[in-house]
Amino acid sequence: MSEQEQIRYLPFHAINEFMLDEYREKVVRFVFENLGNLSSSRRNGILSIFKKQVKIPGFRDSSLAPLPLKIKQGIVLFQKNADFVAQVLQAWVELHHDLKERVHAMLVSRGWKNLLPPELDRSKLPGFQVEWPKSETYEVLDQSFYEQNPGVEAPNDDIRLMVVWLVNALPYELFEENSN
Repeated sequence: MSEQEQIRYLPFHAINEFMLDEYREKVVRFVFENLGNLSSSRRNGILSIFKKQVKIPGFRDSSLAPLPLKIKQGIVLFQKNADFVAQVLQAWVELHHDLKERVHAMLVSRGWKNLLPPELDRSKLPGFQVEWPKSETYEVLDQSFYEQNPGVEAPNDDIRLMVVWLVNALPYELFEENSN
């Protein structure tokens, strides 16, 4: 493989540069509030990293702290720990099964190349790829989603996060697609 053909990655916590603070809090809060709805392996993955990386005064085991404290510290950890981001985002996707299926179908219909199966655990990947088709703006993807899913209400931020996770890429380096 030539140097030009190598896939480049950004660590998962690079997504913070693309997220508003309020939305980051919403995602972390949603996952922590729904830990009981996750598989034990996903829940344990999140809590294991949290327990090792976060110290909350008054708690030997930070994962036993009250929910508001875990959310507050989870947001801080999300901003700096790639493994935690990967676990939280994979959990968020698993908790939004219908949206995942709808967004994946929209991406397939738009001809996204090298699209991985929707059920694949992307938290095991090395990070986000850096290349993004210039024509696939968030606005274009939002519009395509709503056209293909009339009557479905989903916040644009949720659609965009799902797209980023399913395509395993951030719009970091925009490129023109070849039409051949």
